[in-house]
Amino acid sequence: MMLPLFAICALVVFCYMSLWFAVALLRQDNSVADVAWGLGFMLLAWLTFFYSDAGTVRQVVINICISVWAIRLSGYIYQRNALKPGEDFRYRAWRNDWGKNWVWRSYLQVFLLQGFFMLLIALPVIVAAGSGNTGWNTINSAGLAVFTFGFLFEAIADFQLALFKSKESNRGKIMTAGLWRYSRHPNYFGEAVLWWGIFLMVLPLPYWYVALISPVTLTWLLTRVSGVPMLESKYKNNPQFAQYAQKTSAFIPLPPKKNG
Repeated sequence: MMLPLFAICALVVFCYMSLWFAVALLRQDNSVADVAWGLGFMLLAWLTFFYSDAGTVRQVVINICISVWAIRLSGYIYQRNALKPGEDFRYRAWRNDWGKNWVWRSYLQVFLLQGFFMLLIALPVIVAAGSGNTGWNTINSAGLAVFTFGFLFEAIADFQLALFKSKESNRGKIMTAGLWRYSRHPNYFGEAVLWWGIFLMVLPLPYWYVALISPVTLTWLLTRVSGVPMLESKYKNNPQFAQYAQKTSAFIPLPPKKNG
């Protein structure tokens, strides 16, 4: 059942991201891909739930977790994008770099590539739907606790940053308080943690090793590809950020260095 379900999910993701690409063309703004990200996981979660023979407690819990996370994240990004003019700096830079090839490279390198990673990170919900009911145990409860911690950590970090940026007096300044005192990217840390929590919820299942691809991929993306590196490069010439970076952990929250 796993392979047919994976194939169905792949087709759905292809169609889903293609529709969002059409929206991006109409708006001339690839930032909509960020809004599509979270909602795509919610779509896959409930698709696999209704496709499976019988929904299990594990599936229901995982799907509720993913839905709450997806709605909060996509809503936050939508509101953030609505408050600032123009395209996100990442997509704006790519638009300039790609020139006349912007359309097809946007489709392949923004939307379809994001869809590919979405499919990999959604593997726990596919495993949960294709493995039957093995009951809920202590490991699952630990996974739920880890998810809750990561979700709250990400949500609080996003809220603190949004509140900081909402004040005109903070324009051009670097957020260094709250959770941001212990990590330069606490929101990314929280997101990685919550997906490790989702993985733990499917760890007792037969194909748990397939689901392991999910948190490993996301953690790699956040720390090595599209998360931390991109934002760090944006502020590489900012003296305040350089000072902040000397004493603050990049990802895992740690006490600030006293002599940074």
